[in-house]
Amino acid sequence: MAARGLFLTFEGGDGSGKSTQVALLTEWLAEQGRTVVHAREPGGTELGAELREIILHRRGYIAPRAEALLYAADRAHNIATVVRPALESGHIVIQDRYLDSSVAYQGAGRVLDPAEVRNVSLWATEGLLPDLTVLLDLDIETGRARLDDSRTRYDRLEAEAAEFHHRVREAYLGLASAEPGRFLVLDATESVDTLAARIRDRVSELLA
Repeated sequence: MAARGLFLTFEGGDGSGKSTQVALLTEWLAEQGRTVVHAREPGGTELGAELREIILHRRGYIAPRAEALLYAADRAHNIATVVRPALESGHIVIQDRYLDSSVAYQGAGRVLDPAEVRNVSLWATEGLLPDLTVLLDLDIETGRARLDDSRTRYDRLEAEAAEFHHRVREAYLGLASAEPGRFLVLDATESVDTLAARIRDRVSELLA
């Protein structure tokens, strides 16, 4: 278990329902008297918010390696200033996206070396890995339809072609297959309540 607290991350493609499940899990944990700290990448800190605007909304080309390093910079600051202090205080940290996102989006999506991308993030975070990563898996077409219903502004990654997002999805599934003890892979087309119950069951095991 990471430090004295619990580090939970949520991953998935566009429209997979991460925000909904984060909110439901937070509510459930709060009912048990647990202290929950929320984090996200990119943009979970004041510095991160500035980096997020550059990474996701800057007009014009960003070289893939530069993009990967910007994510790593955001990650290093987020872990050092938000996540580690919370874990060391015994709190539960629930984070929307972490290093697996970089391996999937910058590694597979941008066709960089996934191992190199992962190693940069591990260096940036001093090797911190989540206790549990919930992967909400969703086919690209369904995710895009959900996104179209909820977005008026698409970021640089959301606007990428379908081939990009197919590579991202396959990378996520490959990561989960390689680390089955850390990942909980769920079919994001299941009902919100069913997904929430399965996540609670797994988190309960960790808390026990």
